[in-house]
Amino acid sequence: MKHILLIIFSLLCFACQGVAQPSDVQIKVGAERTEEYLPLLSCQRVAVLANHTAMVGERHLVDMLVAERVNLVGIFSPEHGFRGKADAGEHVNSSVDEQTGIPIWSLYDGNAKRPSDEKMKAFDVLLIDMQDVGLRFYTYYISMIRMIDACADFGRKVIILDRPNPNGMYVDGPILDVAKYKSGVGALPIPVVHGLTMGEIAEMAQGEGWSKKCDVRVITCENYTHQSRYTLPIAPSPNLPTQHSIYLYPSTCLFEGTVCSLGRGTDAPFEIYGHPNYKGAQFEFTPRSVDGAKNPPLKDQKCYGVDLRGVEDEVVIAAGFNLEYIIDAYRNLNMGEKFFTRMFLLLTGVDYIKEMIIAGNTADEIRARWQKDVEDFKVLRRKYLLYEE
Repeated sequence: MKHILLIIFSLLCFACQGVAQPSDVQIKVGAERTEEYLPLLSCQRVAVLANHTAMVGERHLVDMLVAERVNLVGIFSPEHGFRGKADAGEHVNSSVDEQTGIPIWSLYDGNAKRPSDEKMKAFDVLLIDMQDVGLRFYTYYISMIRMIDACADFGRKVIILDRPNPNGMYVDGPILDVAKYKSGVGALPIPVVHGLTMGEIAEMAQGEGWSKKCDVRVITCENYTHQSRYTLPIAPSPNLPTQHSIYLYPSTCLFEGTVCSLGRGTDAPFEIYGHPNYKGAQFEFTPRSVDGAKNPPLKDQKCYGVDLRGVEDEVVIAAGFNLEYIIDAYRNLNMGEKFFTRMFLLLTGVDYIKEMIIAGNTADEIRARWQKDVEDFKVLRRKYLLYEE
């Protein structure tokens, strides 16, 4: 615990020495630039890949399209469902949108991660609009890539309504070892924090041959750069309710691959961590069954641990993909390899992080292993950037 407090104090000092804090500017997201894409939908059968974050001002994209008399034939629903209430990876049934009567076609309908031929033949253009948070293990980009591949097979056009990446100001973490750890929480050879928008990921996937060649067009944001601090107007998923949780998410999500709780089932998911046997902490919490976390890890068990809600945003950002929290919990619980689950390898995407933690290496020593890979990725990334760095 003292170790973590020293880390936080050091980072705070670093952040106070001049870390840039760009203020929000009047950013216009792709969905708001209707003059750029509504003409492309004329006389077309249109399907949408979207969730609750697809807002155009005060209206949902679907409601706006219906009001504009677009021939909207179906809505594909990604993880968390169309209204964003389902648990991560939970079975989301196909249904009908109550407000418009338009059918909702779930991408998480059982084991079918790809729509049926019948659904693919039902539309001409796929409109994609989902708020991403810029992490390799945040799965909306995977849904997008799968749909691009399906559209390529059926000769369908794709239009991506881009949105800012709230973690787009830096690149950090190991590159996914695709041969060993490609999964539903990591699909492309990119770092944990990739620094790309959804539109840029699509451009990169097309350019690098990571997705099938398809007619893809990106409607970019206006007044956005990768140094913008963009505050999300709507929580992107039930367990990322605050901007602070989104900044901590790259680091605290690794607890999903351990015996610890990261706060699912509390009012501070991804902002706290702990375990019933965590020693030396006064902070305590008890995970409960809630919307978006119906059966959270360590449900109904009192946990002791660390509360990160008081760490300033700029301190969290300056620390990047931070292994200090995982190392703290690993050493505190003293469980050896039993501390980790299989999910840890899928989230980190490499063998060496787990191996080096067990061997007693520091966070800085582990970070040194991925630094060159990150620098190489940054060079590749620049080819596909749609916004100023």
